[in-house]
Amino acid sequence: MELYDSEEQQVEAIKDWWKENGKAVVLGVVVGLGGLFGWRYYQDSITQAQEAASEQYTKAIESIAAKGTDASSDVQAFIDSSKESEYSVLAALQLAKVQVEAGELDKALVQLQWAQSNTKDAAITPLITYRIARLMAEMGNSDGAQAELSKISDEAWAGRVAELRGDIAIREGNRDAAYTAYTEAQQAQDASQGLQIKLDDLAK
Repeated sequence: MELYDSEEQQVEAIKDWWKENGKAVVLGVVVGLGGLFGWRYYQDSITQAQEAASEQYTKAIESIAAKGTDASSDVQAFIDSSKESEYSVLAALQLAKVQVEAGELDKALVQLQWAQSNTKDAAITPLITYRIARLMAEMGNSDGAQAELSKISDEAWAGRVAELRGDIAIREGNRDAAYTAYTEAQQAQDASQGLQIKLDDLAK
């Protein structure tokens, strides 16, 4: 490090350094502040977009509650305009629910498959997949239902998956496979209370 004989030399050195580097320092500060304010603006924009999506989602759900499947076009418009938001996935699930209740199974399946492909939430994926499997089973597509069930590896869903496999086996007339599946389901942490009734029916 260079040594200075007096304070005057130090002052001169600082002046010289500032002449050479001052613009770069100022530019760095400006860029840094610009980045900070830019990031805050970005964060504010994200927050505002999320709040807007939440409000629109609430309106879509209220529309479904009031009009059922008659609200399909309005809800679909929301889904199409909010594809990057998880709210669109939730809206698709709600729309699928009322479509199932109205007997529009094909339309409900389309909604569920779209939700499955577009959700970014790993926690909700098993729910969507399970509903697809259950709907496919209801539509008589046992192979498709079994394929969907095989995608669910979350232990929290083990009982429901095994029970639905048993239900599918019953539909196919395979009582032994159904008994095995129900017994397996009964051992899971999410076992339903109705399993014993199903097992008792098979034992008759």
